[in-house]
Amino acid sequence: MTSPFETLALSRRTLLAGAGASLLLPAAARRAGAAPATGGTLVAVLDPEPAGLVAGLTISAPAVAVSANIFDGLVEYDEGFKLKPSLATSWETSADGTVITFRLRNDVTWHDGTPFTSADVAYSLLEVTKKVHPRGNAVFANLTAVDTPDPYTAVLRFSRPSPVVWAAFNGTETQILPKHLYEGTNPLTNPLNGKPIGTGAFVFKEWVKGERIVLERNPNYWDKGRPYLDRVVFRIIRDPASRAAALETGEAQYIPLNPVPLSDVARIKASKDLVVETRGFEGPAPMYFFDFNLRREPFGDIRVRQAFAHALNRKALAETVFYGLAKPAAGPVPSYQTQFFATDLPQYDYNIAKAEALLDAAGLKKGADGVRLRIGHIPSAYGEDYRRAGEYFKQALKRIGVEVTLRNYDLPTYIKVVFTEYDFDTHSAWYSAYPDPQIGVQRRYWSQAIKKGTPSSNASGIADPEIDAVIERIQTEGNVEKRNADIRELQRLAQVKLPSVNLLELTFYRAYSAKLSGIDLAPFGGYQSLKTVWVGA
Repeated sequence: MTSPFETLALSRRTLLAGAGASLLLPAAARRAGAAPATGGTLVAVLDPEPAGLVAGLTISAPAVAVSANIFDGLVEYDEGFKLKPSLATSWETSADGTVITFRLRNDVTWHDGTPFTSADVAYSLLEVTKKVHPRGNAVFANLTAVDTPDPYTAVLRFSRPSPVVWAAFNGTETQILPKHLYEGTNPLTNPLNGKPIGTGAFVFKEWVKGERIVLERNPNYWDKGRPYLDRVVFRIIRDPASRAAALETGEAQYIPLNPVPLSDVARIKASKDLVVETRGFEGPAPMYFFDFNLRREPFGDIRVRQAFAHALNRKALAETVFYGLAKPAAGPVPSYQTQFFATDLPQYDYNIAKAEALLDAAGLKKGADGVRLRIGHIPSAYGEDYRRAGEYFKQALKRIGVEVTLRNYDLPTYIKVVFTEYDFDTHSAWYSAYPDPQIGVQRRYWSQAIKKGTPSSNASGIADPEIDAVIERIQTEGNVEKRNADIRELQRLAQVKLPSVNLLELTFYRAYSAKLSGIDLAPFGGYQSLKTVWVGA
């Protein structure tokens, strides 16, 4: 079984070369040939605490890390980016590329005992993914209908060929939700978002806010024999030193996403009892940026935005704050996505004199105290490294006469303030570029992605007809060469219009006990279900 997505996907070798080699040899992680052991409890550490537990409604990494164990997608991806069955057993695409037919498993039940059917697929894609998922409105823009001729067949109809959707059918991106529990409600405020009912390998047991999220083995899981673990406990540990200590003492065995400050990675890596692994994040392709709120002055003035870009030393940021586990970004698309990456983008070199001249030209003269502008900045809520980056921005902008007040929040508050209230001057965040820019990049620049209350959407408020026209061509262009040219043009416009400063290509990592086996190393493995994991001797 193949899909058009395989023609879009990067080779595993290219992805690994761009994202960075694994920090440890794979032998400890894979234990090839060992028979899985069943039973036991895995203690994982989570930070920050998610706002909800349904990744189909949000794309916050902690929510994905938990909910991928509770929900399934139609397909999964192996280490070569090839499709594997999940809720769908097979699929076929029409000759003209406008119809995709999925044959579904007939032995799946929701955790409440209700049978899973094609009606759940139709509801999830049309009413949830396309309407409220932060990336779904772009990826599934051409989806017009989902026919359900029988309970185990879903026929997706598109207004034009949309091969990009094949990068989004997995359970970390497009989760299938229970129609019988969501229909007639507002999906974003449904109480089940905090106590989810899925089809996945683990069943939600409890969420004690600020302490733990507990999942238990699904005895009726369709993937017979799995999961191997009886229980997964996600402990919420905010203090970075305590997270590291939990891992090093064996109190916890797994931390899925950038678990300890980058300053501690070398020590963790040196332990023979622990594994630090960078594989499993090639699919998300994490990038880091500094965003302006274009609704607020003086950020409507391109000269001010250009000045900020010249004042931020991306190389120093990568080396000092991110300890070399990052590299300067040339634009919004990572350089290792070679079929899309534009090599001749406008750049903003680190140049304090140029930055100050631009601010002077914009009428922002220094006062007697040396300050020409006072602003607030909200750093990403994803841990200590991003708070340290906030301190870097404060010091860097002080050099050009900009006084910065930092506003640090927990993740739910950060999402509310930035993406619902738009109550910020500037903020910084990472985002997943994904294997195709239509999935991960365009939501930052498309006017239709200004969706109040939708995390990781267009927070800057840019609504530029020229950018919109290019994005909408990307969504509909069937010729690969022309589409790639439009993607390169989008990158150019992003750098010229500058609603945000593209800072870094990030390297994410996981850390876990060397006793764990079955760790998923596929391109989305960093967020995948723990159904393949077991605890060895």
